[in-house]
Amino acid sequence: MAVFGVLAAALGVVGLVAPDALLTVMGFEPVPEGRRADGDHTLVFLTASSMAALNMGVYYVLAALADWKPFFRWTVPFRLLTCAVFTLAVVTGRAPAGFLGVGLWEGLGAVVTGLALRYEKREESDR
Repeated sequence: MAVFGVLAAALGVVGLVAPDALLTVMGFEPVPEGRRADGDHTLVFLTASSMAALNMGVYYVLAALADWKPFFRWTVPFRLLTCAVFTLAVVTGRAPAGFLGVGLWEGLGAVVTGLALRYEKREESDR
């Protein structure tokens, strides 16, 4: 949880400071400065998403520091949903193939979190 939180917060900061770098990492081709069409709100959306990622990353780190298991459990189905939506966006052509990595990261994180919670529950019941 803490690793995911730190990564989410870091990518949020990257999106706020260097949005074109974040676009490139996600498989989007950045539009050079001054070449955006009127009404293109990509940078506004990226700013909002990056701020949300920064906040979410901090929430995850704080939950990890507090060992807040209910929070961990709540993330599993929602991260699986995020995986499905992001993967579907790539499959339907709404997002470039590079964006698939974001969906797979969410799915893998959900599975690892779920397995870790199950393992810890078994360990506690064996005591």
